[in-house]
Amino acid sequence: MTITEKILAAHINKKAVSAGELIDVRIDLALANDITAPLAIQAFNEIGAKRVFHRDRVVLVPDHFTPAKDIPSAEQCKTLREFAKAQRLTYFFEVGQCGIEHVLLPEKGLVLPGEVVIGADSHTCTYGAMGAFSTGVGSTDLGAAMATGRLWLKVPESLKLIYHGRLNPWVSGKDLILYTIGDIGVDGARYHAMEFCGEAIQKLPMSGRFTMANMAIEAGGKNGIIEPDEVTLEFIKPRTKRPYKIYRSDRDAHYSDVKEYDVSKIHPQVALPHIPSNVKDVREVGKIEIDQVVIGSCTNGHLDDLRVAGRILNGRKIASSLRLIVIPATQEIYRQALKEGLIEIFISAGGAVSTPTCGPCLGGHMGVLAEGERALATTNRNFRGRMGHAGSEVYLCSPAVAAASAIRGRICHPEEVVRK
Repeated sequence: MTITEKILAAHINKKAVSAGELIDVRIDLALANDITAPLAIQAFNEIGAKRVFHRDRVVLVPDHFTPAKDIPSAEQCKTLREFAKAQRLTYFFEVGQCGIEHVLLPEKGLVLPGEVVIGADSHTCTYGAMGAFSTGVGSTDLGAAMATGRLWLKVPESLKLIYHGRLNPWVSGKDLILYTIGDIGVDGARYHAMEFCGEAIQKLPMSGRFTMANMAIEAGGKNGIIEPDEVTLEFIKPRTKRPYKIYRSDRDAHYSDVKEYDVSKIHPQVALPHIPSNVKDVREVGKIEIDQVVIGSCTNGHLDDLRVAGRILNGRKIASSLRLIVIPATQEIYRQALKEGLIEIFISAGGAVSTPTCGPCLGGHMGVLAEGERALATTNRNFRGRMGHAGSEVYLCSPAVAAASAIRGRICHPEEVVRK
């Protein structure tokens, strides 16, 4: 079996499962945010549920429109707050302790290898970077799961993606996943487990692995997953004392397809509007001028991402023709960035630094685009109108490309600004 199949089999107390099988799986964690939780709570109430299946395993994170940008947002957050209090939930993250959910939960040690995690947010697949099975579900499904601790799903086929070789300068996990999506398309892994492996993956830090698993959904994946190794264990060790189990794919596991990539041939990538698969090498994009640069999100708001951006921006100024918005993904990342002088670098360069929030990624707040404006962002989606007006454009890239482009005022390779 594959790692995904082994985790799912363990959670239905069977020795084996196979792709296409419908199962009723026990879940370890159920997650929702300020947009999706109110609907899940409504479904929870409508089925007559009185108590969540486990108050330690239902997590609410108001991160999308918070701090509340308007009255409807405030009302949604109030719904979460009241439900968390009534259910005595252990993990409700209020403004000030909050962060972007898919960075916050691993940071707090709430997700571990071998677990089954569902969330009413499509980027719940992020936790596969830790060797967990994690996937997004609808709010109705989540409402039922909050009550029962179980979920019906179909065991996905697995797609094996092997990355060989040594990364080029300024190439990161974001570039690898953009290149992959550009290769297979936005439905190339439809309802598949995307299993990332190879020596290039083993050399990635956890931040790069989280980025790759996070964007599995942009290729249509049911989940993204990476087998745990020493890098994973070093990340987990200071964050939790809970027991966990590591699973690995068998050598004779069945895959619907196996694709191999030589990363030495991959350079920094950019996804052009209006689909994540419209990917080009940054050197082939041309001189596209931009109005806004966003560095952050559940995809690239990690401390490593801010360090890369800080290295490029240090001692330099952003172009007067644009605005730079930097959003640390959690309060702890914000605090550490402050200690390391990164926040000072961003502000001195002419950027604005926000409290942790999803904000502009979904056109919420803290950087919504007007008609005709172009944004270069380290986020995960560039659909029409994703970041604001339907007549605006969003280009996706890594923190290195974003920082360099903020200085030039147009999309460019980081080497135009600094040599690595």
